[in-house]
Amino acid sequence: MVELVFHDAYVAAGVPASHRFPMGKFRAVAEELVRAGLVTGWDGFHRPAPAPAAWLQLAHDPAYVDQVLGAAVPPPLARRIGFEMTASVALRSRCAVAGTALAARLALEHGAACNTAGGSHHADADGGAGFCVFNDVAVAARLLLAEGAVARVLVIDLDVHQGDGTARIFEDDPRVFTLSVHCEDNWPRRKAMSDMDIGLSKGTGDDAYLAAARAAVDDALEASRPDLVFFNAGVDPHREDRLGLLDLTDAGLAAREAMVFEACLKRGAPVTGVLGGGYARDIEALARRHALLHHAADAALRRWG
Repeated sequence: MVELVFHDAYVAAGVPASHRFPMGKFRAVAEELVRAGLVTGWDGFHRPAPAPAAWLQLAHDPAYVDQVLGAAVPPPLARRIGFEMTASVALRSRCAVAGTALAARLALEHGAACNTAGGSHHADADGGAGFCVFNDVAVAARLLLAEGAVARVLVIDLDVHQGDGTARIFEDDPRVFTLSVHCEDNWPRRKAMSDMDIGLSKGTGDDAYLAAARAAVDDALEASRPDLVFFNAGVDPHREDRLGLLDLTDAGLAAREAMVFEACLKRGAPVTGVLGGGYARDIEALARRHALLHHAADAALRRWG
């Protein structure tokens, strides 16, 4: 059974249900995984301790880290992030980072593991943006590289938005290969330069998307030969997503998740799955969509683990 990570703090207090960012989805995802039997009740989840400042500073400017942890983020930056920067939002962000780091350690041990949050790929070294406070994948990758647990990392980012913050953090770091498959017509308007960018046209559906993503993943794996893969499985390419402009179905997303895990595990590359974006109004449907990541990881482990 795949190892899964969750923390109650993933749902920050004080963010209204009407907010564009569906904060309640994180608990809904965990509930869906319990209901589906992927964990043996709430005690079956691994729970991280909040990430310390020293970890966060591996990918972010220390002054920015201090601002977040002290709930003293300047208003213009808070507006760019999209949240009132409270102590609860700061704790949520620290726990999400630690959850991705814990999932990465578990993936190295077991072959694959998933966080039930994470994928905050718009945060760069200087600050957050687009509902992303700290870049959990960047921090976790830098942490494991610093510890010598891995030497080469691949980030597969299939969120509908380009992983611009991740690309900028690692643009001069040859140890980390960044792949982003996204909607070219979507935000951010000013794109960064990943090691490999595949920008798809508005309205791209299952077949064309899967063909492009499959080819990109295979090429990135061949080019990077990673010791560890981080997979940002944003479900905002779905046709019902409020912030996505692509046309994927539930079946298309399920095929995408299965493809990524199979491509990695058959090459012996451990995979850390993180949630990424998803902004549908129906929280239960959104939770089921996000849970496709965890089901695919479990199925792939049973086949390739």
